[in-house]
Amino acid sequence: MNLLFALLFVAQAVATPQNSTPAKPTVQPSPDPASAHFTSDAGLLLVAIKPAAVADYELAIRTLQEALSKDTDPVRVSAAKGWRVFKSEADAKGNQLYVHVMMPAVTGFDYRPSLLLDELIKELAPDLLSRYQEAFAFPPTKLNLIEFANMSVAPLPVPKKPGGV
Repeated sequence: MNLLFALLFVAQAVATPQNSTPAKPTVQPSPDPASAHFTSDAGLLLVAIKPAAVADYELAIRTLQEALSKDTDPVRVSAAKGWRVFKSEADAKGNQLYVHVMMPAVTGFDYRPSLLLDELIKELAPDLLSRYQEAFAFPPTKLNLIEFANMSVAPLPVPKKPGGV
């Protein structure tokens, strides 16, 4: 749990201080359980990679980073601008942990690296995607985050309950 708080702190550090966030359009969750769409202002993907597959996972992420850095599609450019990947210490089972921070998250965008690699790279190494997919120790955990407080600015007044109480 301390890791999550540390990651949220890092995510806050890359955000611009604001008192409030403009409302985002309502997005229905994807029916695809593997989807990496976010329905809130920010999102996290917590990823555990098998110790023997760290190099394969990191190669796929670096390949995607390179492709996104050259991409001109405005939606993907916007998604990449707020997407950071952090490497943490290994978990108790020796799996390497990665945290993908999307802040802000782009509404309706699917952040799955495998889909983006397939979409962006026409001559992808034949086994890169299969090695990437086999690297997972277990399915990623997706968290939709709604900002509760920005600690660098004064808080907003607490709204009064109906009836003046």
